[in-house]
Amino acid sequence: MTLADVPIVRTRSDRGHAPPATRESARDRACTVDWSRVRRVLVVRLDNLGDVILTGPALRALKAHLPHLHLTLLASPGGAPAAALLPWVDDVAPCRALWQDLGRLAFDPARERELIASLRRGAYDLALILTSFSQTPHPAALACALAGIPARIGESRERGRALTVALPHADDGLHQCERNLQLVERLGVPVVDRRLEIRLPRAAWSAAEARLAAHRVRGDYLVWNPFASCAARTYDPLRHALAARALAEYADLRLLVCGAARDRDRARELVPLLGPRALDLVGETDLPEFAALLAGARLVLTNNTAALHLADALAVPQLVTYAGTDRDSQWMPRASPHRLLRRPTACTPCYRFACPTEHECLALAPAEVLAAGLSLLAETAAHG
Repeated sequence: MTLADVPIVRTRSDRGHAPPATRESARDRACTVDWSRVRRVLVVRLDNLGDVILTGPALRALKAHLPHLHLTLLASPGGAPAAALLPWVDDVAPCRALWQDLGRLAFDPARERELIASLRRGAYDLALILTSFSQTPHPAALACALAGIPARIGESRERGRALTVALPHADDGLHQCERNLQLVERLGVPVVDRRLEIRLPRAAWSAAEARLAAHRVRGDYLVWNPFASCAARTYDPLRHALAARALAEYADLRLLVCGAARDRDRARELVPLLGPRALDLVGETDLPEFAALLAGARLVLTNNTAALHLADALAVPQLVTYAGTDRDSQWMPRASPHRLLRRPTACTPCYRFACPTEHECLALAPAEVLAAGLSLLAETAAHG
């Protein structure tokens, strides 16, 4: 694609309308893309697994309205597995980006040159850069510009030249799923369905059924996901374990303990506390099988992490120990029956990765978690 072939991208204010501060909200500010001249789109979401899952509705809207598009997802190694549950993604490119990895990557110009080269080989017509409320799209946009991607669109607070279109930044409290949807809406893509959705491969259902049969799990079960990638969002694992065991015993449920392979050692310390109903599956499943196990659960116990979004997409009841790191409105379940548990604190939302105090927002007694879980089980049974 040459410069003359760049898709026409114009904001509404380019056509003589008043600027958004006086006439339009961020949601209403629109731009026009000549989608007939766009074939290959790079969707950038360099963040955690749950963040990538939340791109699903926006990707679905793009494919529904523009089935000719080829969508490549540029995602972190941690987020890339979500593509297996998002059938609107045609290709996935894992990338550990220097600007996204919180300073943990060594300075390596060769690695950055290879990133630019790989983006150039993709021959993309347009880059759509999805970010959370706290992130800037400009480093990703610069990489795309260096790779020769002619149209680069994102939502931005800052000024800069890397984006060809910088859409106004939406309200910080907006749910991340809605943030993604509003961005594609402002590009002229209609959104018919705003629900979070994942689709499970047949092999995932078969693997989950075989695993349950092998461990003689019959009837209803509870899935407990004890750990989050962020320490500040993780409810005390010992208290959580006591609550999970009590809930399984009171409700007569098997207890499946699930999580990432990195959490195996931590989980093994907790499993002896869980009693004979527990089945330790931490690190034993891939993401699609984990999602299939969630789909069959009577209840999910989790922190604010990817399991929350998977359960929400599957409309499975969930009890979430939801730390004060974030606002409820930004990440909470929108479809699944749920309870969010936390203590109100003056520091909410803190947006910290580690709590500098005593984790007051999650100072929950196991009995409180048990009571909320039993209440949710009773409520969902009555409506089932």
